[in-house]
Amino acid sequence: MKKRLYNIISSPNNPSKASKIFDIIIIVLIVINVLTAILDTFKIPQWLMSVSSYIELISVIIFTVEYLMRVYVSDIERPNMPPVLARLHYMASFMAVIDLLAILPFYIPFIITIDLRVLRILRIFRLLRILKLNRYTSALNSLGEVFRRKKHQLITSVGIVVLLMIISSVLMYNVENEAQPEVFDNALTSLWWTVETLTTVGYGDIVPVTAVGKLLSTVISLLGIGLVAVPTGIISAGFSEIIAEKREHDNDNEKVYCPYCGKKIK
Repeated sequence: MKKRLYNIISSPNNPSKASKIFDIIIIVLIVINVLTAILDTFKIPQWLMSVSSYIELISVIIFTVEYLMRVYVSDIERPNMPPVLARLHYMASFMAVIDLLAILPFYIPFIITIDLRVLRILRIFRLLRILKLNRYTSALNSLGEVFRRKKHQLITSVGIVVLLMIISSVLMYNVENEAQPEVFDNALTSLWWTVETLTTVGYGDIVPVTAVGKLLSTVISLLGIGLVAVPTGIISAGFSEIIAEKREHDNDNEKVYCPYCGKKIK
């Protein structure tokens, strides 16, 4: 019974009819929840608000049962670990945390007393349910694999950007503070300008007026273009590697094996 439940909810490589139906139900439910979360931002009739509340209640019940079932069968994936430890290991995984955050805001008011105004903020977490689609889409799985493989390069590039932001904000403060004390009044204000410049957004709410400040702004803008391109290139290279591996894997599966020696016939 437990093994069959695992095969249904874990979407194995060769899913059964029951597994496909289960996946479709969860996907449809996630899409409906995202749509209702968007709908709740409009001024809608009372009856439609009631329908949205019922959808939320039914969704939370289904997602809670799904989460508990996944925790229950998770020890099958780790037979070398004690069941309790295997379940704890699963509960700490990314997808399990997303599953929990998708339902937790509904139960928080029953656990602790909370200001009703804060509940409006907690309802935003319902949108995390869209991340549950990661299980059912190969594109999102590929994106996650790229980030896992290239995490060290990405962390390095982000670290360089943060370092440049800090240096640029302090330099711009020292250059522009005397000319615009009300605009560049501290390093944090300069940091906001640095973010605008490095990301090439340029809202124009904070601009340098001194010659040195304009020169520094030009250099930082040019560096920003290059720094934004670095993580983009890393992610693109990761996607290319994964696509090449999948293509090679598909080609290997298409090859015929000799019934006598077991070698691939090209």
